[in-house]
Amino acid sequence: MTEASIRFARRVHVKDASLRTRMLDIAAGLADVITLGRGDPDLPTPAHVVEAGRKALADGATHYTHPAGLPQLRAAIAAGLARDHGLDYAADEIIVTAGGQEAVYLAMQAFIDPGDEVLLPAPGYTSYDHCVELAGGVPVPVPVGAAQDFAFTADAVEKRITPKTRMLCLINPANPTGAVTPETEVRKLAALAVKHDLIVISDEIYARLVYDNHRVLSVAAIPGMKERTITINGFSKTYAMTGWRIGYLAVPKAMVPALAEIHHVLAICAPAVSQHAALAAVSGPQDAVEAMRRTYDERRKALCAALDRMKIRYGRPGGAFYVYADVSSTGLTATEFCVRLLQEAKVMMFPGSLYGDPTDDHVRISLLASLPRVEEAMRRMGSFIAALKR
Repeated sequence: MTEASIRFARRVHVKDASLRTRMLDIAAGLADVITLGRGDPDLPTPAHVVEAGRKALADGATHYTHPAGLPQLRAAIAAGLARDHGLDYAADEIIVTAGGQEAVYLAMQAFIDPGDEVLLPAPGYTSYDHCVELAGGVPVPVPVGAAQDFAFTADAVEKRITPKTRMLCLINPANPTGAVTPETEVRKLAALAVKHDLIVISDEIYARLVYDNHRVLSVAAIPGMKERTITINGFSKTYAMTGWRIGYLAVPKAMVPALAEIHHVLAICAPAVSQHAALAAVSGPQDAVEAMRRTYDERRKALCAALDRMKIRYGRPGGAFYVYADVSSTGLTATEFCVRLLQEAKVMMFPGSLYGDPTDDHVRISLLASLPRVEEAMRRMGSFIAALKR
């Protein structure tokens, strides 16, 4: 078989790979690049979590676990969900996955048939679009706008519900915008789900990283919603454990068998060592989580203040660790802006087009570099913009 004759299945759609690869190639040829693009925390996994993983390996945690996860981890996750989010799940309603990404894929494979429509925020985390398409479903983008700080709204969702709509996905707080959906809107979205008999995915991977007195209302905590809600969460963002690949689904018991079977086919189980580390994370001291949240908040405030000085508009981020900024006032598209900023100022950020934004006006800026580096990146960006206007 030659390269030209390779034929992929129709379900495979390669999106935006060329731009992302191009930017990474440019960065690889430069020195002193400040990276504000990826969503991988720069802070270390808490020491007691690393030690738990190290001990688990020494004690022989190198084999399969129960497919749904270590019983003690599942119980601890259920207790953590009650403690942190007011959710009522039993240990046997938890499925531990190889990261939150696998959890999304499982949900789509279990519930989406060819032609089913899935409502998704746009811009949004485009892995959802890919997972919907791999299941044969149809992603239906629901625009979110700067006027509401990019929050998901029930009015925008309701306009896009059709007889084919099967699922509503709420990522709260959101990637790439950092938006926190207000509690009033979450309740309206829940009411729409009941009215139209929709399954709801409530992706709460950033729920403990919120600022300015924002609070995330978990959909499954609303009376009558648990039976139709798939709560997705994990350890990657809250505990800086992206490389450990450990996440989970929390679902009503009736959903467990189908999800668990697909999970077993894909992964058999999540990595044993990572499960032991996750147990230490969720059941151990939580002060590291608050310390990381404060660190991100300090960076957020500094970055937003710098954007204000540059007169760059942005949605006020209430959570996660991103700022979504409108660079159209520079006279460049967001794609042009990001490529030139990298080439000329050695600062990397990604255009909103990589997250399903059709306007090419916005860039996603991550808060995942030290405060001095964030401040230096903003100085470089300010100089770059000033030079454009000369």
